[in-house]
Amino acid sequence: QVQLIESGGGLAQAGDSLRLSCVASGRTFSDYSMAWFRQARGKEREFVAAITWTSGGTFYADSVKGRFTISRDNSKNTVYLQMNSLKFEDTAVYYCAADRTWPKMTATEWQFWGQGTQVTVYS
Repeated sequence: QVQLIESGGGLAQAGDSLRLSCVASGRTFSDYSMAWFRQARGKEREFVAAITWTSGGTFYADSVKGRFTISRDNSKNTVYLQMNSLKFEDTAVYYCAADRTWPKMTATEWQFWGQGTQVTVYS
């Protein structure tokens, strides 16, 4: 129903910024809640941020609150994750997710996933 493609990952120094993008296929993008998850090497996939299909509803993990901002542009079928003040601990593969239900913080509850984009933060 929806296909997701992430981009914008790369190498960053601690304290710097990156912006991730996730482009979704289909004509019903505005009907989906969107989220970002991340998975560090050897760890479980964890929730980062989510945004509802309605305007302005956002949610963040405590570890990124105040540093990361999720947003969406329905006219472009795109969701963004602006990452500021990056830390070494932010190093992970970042995944875009979509679901037609209210945002959840458990990865298994999300229906559609992108392939991920690597973010590596060095000190």
